[in-house]
Amino acid sequence: MEGSEELESSLLTQPWASVRFGESTFLAKVCFRDTGYILLISDLSSVWYESADAEAVGQRSKELNKRLTVHASSFLNRLRSLMCPLLAGQLDATTSFSCHHSASGLSLHVKSELSGLPFYWDFHCCPAPLEMVFRHLVRPLIQMNLALQCQVQELTSLLLQKDAEIEDYRESGATLSRDRLRTEPFREETFQQNFMAETLPQICGAGEGQAFASALQQLYTAVTQQEAKQARKRHCSGEEFLGCGKGSM
Repeated sequence: MEGSEELESSLLTQPWASVRFGESTFLAKVCFRDTGYILLISDLSSVWYESADAEAVGQRSKELNKRLTVHASSFLNRLRSLMCPLLAGQLDATTSFSCHHSASGLSLHVKSELSGLPFYWDFHCCPAPLEMVFRHLVRPLIQMNLALQCQVQELTSLLLQKDAEIEDYRESGATLSRDRLRTEPFREETFQQNFMAETLPQICGAGEGQAFASALQQLYTAVTQQEAKQARKRHCSGEEFLGCGKGSM
């Protein structure tokens, strides 16, 4: 059976998605398995989560849906079919979501249908532990920043090489067949100044919902997959070390 630690490890490589409930915008990610689910959600001021196993899902489903008598796996499959389209930006007219803040956390209410009957679900999210916040948000964002810096440096280097190549063609007597294709030599300092003055204000004014656009979701997944791979290596190395220690006793 997949435990809560394995479930959170699977959640790690799921990208954040922007969702909107009423007037509030959130970032959320979720992972469903036959053994349960784990949900992580943030308004960029706080981070909440809920982890529930199949037994807890079955118990809550009986309390909320007294007319439905189906196995917990059916509820999990239904929740998956409702949440995954939501995170993909595909809204279902027959399903409604709402959220409520409280002193103890955040509740996400779902109203839909299952087997032709009304289906209700409440996610009861409590504040996420700091380690969870760092693992799923802070560390990946720092790694993404480093990756994007390396990407910019490589692109800058490539542009300078292209400019040198074009200049060599010009000195050899080559001319453009279409003058509209002519470009000015790339100046890194000028580019940075224009970016800070013009592009950056537009990015910062786009709103929190743009925090993880599709390209950044792909980068986040790639970064967290590397993190998960390194964690497995550390785990395996630790087991080998313990195994060697046992053998030498």
